[in-house]
Amino acid sequence: MEKILPFLPDRPSKPRTTGLTMVMDKGLSLREAEDFMSVGSEYTDFVKLGFGTSLITPGFGEKLKIYKKAGCIPYFGGTLFEAFIIRNMFKEFVDFIDKHEITLVEISDGSYEMSQETKLECIRIISRRGTVISEVGSKKKDIVYSPGEWVTMMKSELEAGSVKVIAEARESGTVGIYNDDGSVNLLLIQEISENVGLENVIWEAPLKSQQAWFIKHFGANVNLGNIAPNEIIPLESLRLGLRGDTFFQFLPDNLKA
Repeated sequence: MEKILPFLPDRPSKPRTTGLTMVMDKGLSLREAEDFMSVGSEYTDFVKLGFGTSLITPGFGEKLKIYKKAGCIPYFGGTLFEAFIIRNMFKEFVDFIDKHEITLVEISDGSYEMSQETKLECIRIISRRGTVISEVGSKKKDIVYSPGEWVTMMKSELEAGSVKVIAEARESGTVGIYNDDGSVNLLLIQEISENVGLENVIWEAPLKSQQAWFIKHFGANVNLGNIAPNEIIPLESLRLGLRGDTFFQFLPDNLKA
C-alpha cells in the first residue's frame, strides 16, 4: 500500500504472521466472492467457509479457486470438523480436505464437546499434513471457562501443533471472550494476552466496537477474525487510523493537541 499520509502504522505484507485478518464467508456466491477479492484480497489472509456451509453452497469448489488465485487461504469452519468427528468419521474428514486441497485446517470443539486429549490428538495428526489453527471456547452460553482454563487449553493446543489459536466469539460476538452485550471480558483477554502471547491468538471480533477495542489496546497489527466480507475495508481503515474510532490512535502528541 502506498503511503500518502504520514503517521500511518506499518502493516506487514502478505504472507504475514501478525496483523492477520480472517474473513467469514457464510455462503457467498461465486460473483460475490470475486467482488470481495477485487477489493479485499490485499487485506485478507484467511477466508473461513463458515460452519458447515461448504457442504451445501453451490459451486464452492470454484470459490476455493477464486480465493487461492487471489492469494488468500480458504479453509472450512471448525463446525464442519466437529460434524465429521461426532459421526466417528475422522478419516473421511481428512479425505475431504485432501480432495479439495485444503492446506489450513481449523480444529474446534465449540459445538461438540470432545475431551481435550482427543482434540489434541487430532491437532497432532493433522498438523503432520498441513497447517492447523484451533479454536478455544464454547459456542454455548452456559459453558464458561475460567481465564486459567482458557490459557491452559490454548498453550496445550499450540504445543500440540496449532500455529494459532482462535478465541471464540461466534459470529454474534456475544459469547466466549465477550459478555452478553458484546463488551469485552477484560480480565479474560488480559490473562490470555499476557500468558499466551498476542502473536499466537486470533481474536474473533465481528463487531466494529470490538475491532476498535483490540486495535486501541494492542495496536494495528493485532490478529482479528470473523470479519464480514463487506467489513474488510472498514476494518483496514480502523487499523490505519482512518476512521473516527481510531483517528487519534497513531498520531503524534503535537497533532493530537
